[in-house]
Amino acid sequence: AFVCSHPSCVEGSCTHCPMDVDYDEDEGSKPTSTRKIKGRGAEDDDRYAGKAGKFERLTHDDDEAGPARSIEGWVIVVSGVHEEAQEDDVFEAYAEFGDIKNLHLNLDRRTGFVKGYAFIEYETKSEAAKAIKSLDGQVLLDQKMTVGWAFTKPSAGTRRRR
Repeated sequence: AFVCSHPSCVEGSCTHCPMDVDYDEDEGSKPTSTRKIKGRGAEDDDRYAGKAGKFERLTHDDDEAGPARSIEGWVIVVSGVHEEAQEDDVFEAYAEFGDIKNLHLNLDRRTGFVKGYAFIEYETKSEAAKAIKSLDGQVLLDQKMTVGWAFTKPSAGTRRRR
């Protein structure tokens, strides 16, 4: 039998010695401690009550689905651009529909050839729409191009609501 040599212990009632632990004790008989919870959400306050998660919306020209204006103009994307096409080739083909504000023809760093797509920005929506209508499916340097809007607004039914 274990006997504690601590001066404050009486034989059989030692509370700090590891040898005197009763493992058969029920879990429910242990005293429950009330721990203070720290951090976000620990206490109920009214900081987040009311308009939580409700944000302002940007105004749109119209709320229907379709092309969306970029910051400076209307951007179309052209895919199927021939790998040996030059910027001038693409510019000449699309300049007849309006004033091109910006043209991005990305190159592959490793090969130096065109990656196969281009972004073309027009000042007005009508110019961009004419280019899409006229050149979608047309051939440039023996390769068929696909032309469409680069940015589109979702329809009212598919917008995310929180």
